[in-house]
Amino acid sequence: MKQPVFTGAGVAIITPMYEDGTVNFDELARLIDDQIAHETDAIVICGTTGECATLTDEEHLACIEVAVKTAAGRVPVIAGTGSNDTDHACAMTAKAAEIGADAALLVTPYYNKTSQAGLVAHFTTVAEAGGIPAILYNVPSRTGVNITPETAKKLSEHPLICGIKEASGNIAQVARIAALCGDALTLYSGNDDQIVPLMALGGKGVISVVSNVAPQLVHNCCAAWLDGKIDLARKLQLEMLPLCEAMFCDVNPIPVKYAMNKLGWMAGECRLPLVAPDEAKQAHIDETLQAYSLV
Repeated sequence: MKQPVFTGAGVAIITPMYEDGTVNFDELARLIDDQIAHETDAIVICGTTGECATLTDEEHLACIEVAVKTAAGRVPVIAGTGSNDTDHACAMTAKAAEIGADAALLVTPYYNKTSQAGLVAHFTTVAEAGGIPAILYNVPSRTGVNITPETAKKLSEHPLICGIKEASGNIAQVARIAALCGDALTLYSGNDDQIVPLMALGGKGVISVVSNVAPQLVHNCCAAWLDGKIDLARKLQLEMLPLCEAMFCDVNPIPVKYAMNKLGWMAGECRLPLVAPDEAKQAHIDETLQAYSLV
C-alpha cells in the first residue's frame, strides 16, 4: 500500500501577476498562507490553473520555491512539472525535487501525444528522474490523449507513481482504475463538480480550482466524506455546483483569475493567448460570487 501524498482538498493555485505581466511572488506567498489558514490540505503549484504553459523555466522554479518556503512543511507542495518533452519534464521534476517539493504532478504529453506504451515509458522516465512521488494528470480534453485504466494499472506498479488526478470526466473509467489499481494509485478528482462521486469510488480528495475562491467549502466537503459524514459531503457538493459552473464558464484559469481580482487579491490578468472573460461571463461570475457572499 502506498501512502497518499495528501488527502482532502489540494488547491490548484493561480499564479498572480503584476500589471506588466511579471509574476507577483509576494502575492503568491500571501495566497498560500491564506489557503493554509482556510484548511486547504495541499498546494499544487504551476499546474494548468497556475498558467504553467506560459511561465518561463526560471519563473516556474521560482514559484515552486516560494510555495515550498511559504508552506514550510505545514501542507505538502505538489509541483506541476509535466511536459510533452520527456527530457524537459525530467529536468524540471529533478529541479523541483531539489527545491523541496513533496511530489510532482505530471500531465500527459500534449500535441505530439503518444501511444499507451509511450505513456508508460514517459512517466516512468520522469518519475525516476525526479525521485519524488509522482501524481499522473489525466486531462484528455486539453492534451488529446487519455490514460487508459490498463495503463494506469501498469504505471501504479512503479514505486514512485502513487496517484492520479482524473479529469477525464468519465466516471466509468474512474471506477475501472479504482478496481484495477486499488491502494497502489491514489485517486484525486480533477473536476470540482465530481468530488463526491469520485470519492465514493475510493478517491482521497480533489485537486481543485474552486478552492482558490472558496477553500474552506471544498476542504469541508472532502473532510465530511473522509469522516463518514456522507449526507453532509453530498450537501456541500451540491451547494458548490453553481460556483463550479461559474469557475468554468470560460477556459480555465480565465474565470478564477477574474474572480480572485474581484475578491480583492492582486491576481492580475492571464497571459496571452488567454484574455479576460466577456461582459456576460463577468456578470455571471459577479452574480455567483455575490450569491455565495464572497463579495
